[in-house]
Amino acid sequence: MFGTVSMFLNTLTPKFYVALTGTSSLISGLILIFEWWYFRKYGTSFIEQVSVSHLRPLLGGVDNNSSNNSNSSNGDSDSNRQSVSECKVWRNPLNLFRGAEYNRYTWVTGREPLTYYDMNLSAQDHQTFFTCDSDHLRPADAIMQKAWRERNPQARISAAHEALEINECATAYILLAEEEATTIAEAEKLFKQALKAGDGCYRRSQQLQHHGSQYEAQHRRDTNVLVYIKRRLAMCARRLGRTREAVKMMRDLMKEFPLLSMFNIHENLLEALLELQAYADVQAVLAKYDDISLPKSATICYTAALLKARAVSDKFSPEAASRRGLSTAEMNAVEAIHRAVEFNPHVPKYLLEMKSLILPPEHILKRGDSEAIAYAFFHLAHWKRVEGALNLLHCTWEGTFRMIPYPLEKGHLFYPYPICTETADRELLPSFHEVSVYPKKELPFFILFTAGLCSFTAMLALLTHQFPELMGVFAKAMIDIFCSAEFRDWNCKSIFMRVEDELEIPPAPQSQHFQN
Repeated sequence: MFGTVSMFLNTLTPKFYVALTGTSSLISGLILIFEWWYFRKYGTSFIEQVSVSHLRPLLGGVDNNSSNNSNSSNGDSDSNRQSVSECKVWRNPLNLFRGAEYNRYTWVTGREPLTYYDMNLSAQDHQTFFTCDSDHLRPADAIMQKAWRERNPQARISAAHEALEINECATAYILLAEEEATTIAEAEKLFKQALKAGDGCYRRSQQLQHHGSQYEAQHRRDTNVLVYIKRRLAMCARRLGRTREAVKMMRDLMKEFPLLSMFNIHENLLEALLELQAYADVQAVLAKYDDISLPKSATICYTAALLKARAVSDKFSPEAASRRGLSTAEMNAVEAIHRAVEFNPHVPKYLLEMKSLILPPEHILKRGDSEAIAYAFFHLAHWKRVEGALNLLHCTWEGTFRMIPYPLEKGHLFYPYPICTETADRELLPSFHEVSVYPKKELPFFILFTAGLCSFTAMLALLTHQFPELMGVFAKAMIDIFCSAEFRDWNCKSIFMRVEDELEIPPAPQSQHFQN
C-alpha cells in the first residue's frame, strides 16, 4: 500500500505543490478574515463559540464551572447580582428630542441614530410613567395607552391627534412635542400646552389621592407627567439659549419634587451651570450629590475633576512638574482625574477628540461607552472653555490604569469594572459607531492560529513557486518519512543497525570472558 502511495507521489509535478500550498493559503486567509470580522463585531471567536455551544454537548463535554461544589457558586452569587446592577440601563437625562433633533439627523445623513433596542426601552418607560390602570375609564387616556405601545411613529402621532379631539390630554401633547415637532421652538410650544393640561390633572388627582389605591396610582402618574413636562421645558429653554431661565426652572422643579431623583435633574442643572460658568454653584450641587451613599455618574465624576483641574490647569506644565514634583493642588486635580477615568475609562478619548462623537442614545449604561458619548456630547465645550484642562487630562489620564489591579478582579476606588458593558453598548449604539471596549480583549486563539496557518502556507506557496524542484524533493522526502513502515516501527535498535550498515562499522570484538 505504501509503495503504491510512494509511486503516486513520485508522479506529482511541482505545479501540483504550488497549487496545493496556494489553495491552502487562500482558504486559511478567508477563514482569518471572517474570524477577524466576527471578533470585531461580536467580541468573540466564531469557531470557539460554535465549539463551545454545539460541539461540546455532542462530544459529552461538561462545563467545569457547573461541576464545582455548591459553596463556590453560592459565594459568587453576590458578585453576580452586583454585576447585573452595575449593567442596569438608565434613562439618559440629557436625551435629545426625536422630531427636532434625531429625525433631522436622519434626514441629513440617511442614518438612524437610535437602535430598536433603545427605542423599545423608551416605549417601556413611557408606558411606566404615562399610563395607569384607570386609563380605560377616560377615552383620551385609553387612546394614548395604546399609542405608547404602537411601533409605527405615524400611528402614534395620529393617535395623539385623535386623543386631543376628545379632550385636552397632556400625554398627547408630550408625544407630539417629542416626535412631530421639527424644531425646538415648536416642541416648547406644545410642552407649554401640555403643562396647562397636566397641571390641572395633577391638582385634581392630588385632592383625591387618599380615596383609594386607584386614585393614588392616578396621582402618581400625573406627578410623573408634570415633572417630565417641566424638565423638558427647562431643556427647551437651555437649547434656545435661555440658560438662566432653564436653571431657575430646574431649581424650582428639584425643590418642588425632591424625592424624584430617578429623573437625575441635577445632571441637567450641572450642565446649565457650567454653561453660565457659575463654578461656585456647580461645586454646591456636587457637594450634595457627589456622596458615597449615592450612585455615581460620569457627569458627577468628570465635573468634579474639571473643577479641580481648573484651579491649576492654566499654569500646568508636564516638564516643570517632572522637575519639581506636583504641588498639593495639582495632586488633587490628578487624583480627581484618575477617579473619573476609573469610573468611566471611555470618556477621555472623546474629550481629547481621539474618537468621533455621535448623537447620544436615549438610554445609557453607566461606566459604558454610551454614557461616555452622552457626557462628552454636552460637556466637551465646557472642558475646552477652561484653559489647559484638556492638556492636563491628556498628560495624566492614562496613569489611571497603572493603579487599577489587573486582571480587574477588584477596583481601586469603585467596584470592579463590569464585564457586560460591551454587549449592552452594542445594543444601545448604532451599528456605524465603533464601540469602545475596556479592558481590551486579547485576540482569540483561533485568530492567532489561522493567522499563523495562513502565513505558513503562503510562505510554502512562495518557496514552491520560486524553487519548484527543491521543494518537490523536500515534499517527497517528508512524505516518505511519515508514510514508510520503517518510520512507524522506529526504535533505538533499528537506528543503530542502519547506521552501522551504512558506515560499514565492524562489530566490536568480544572479551575473552564471553568467548569462553
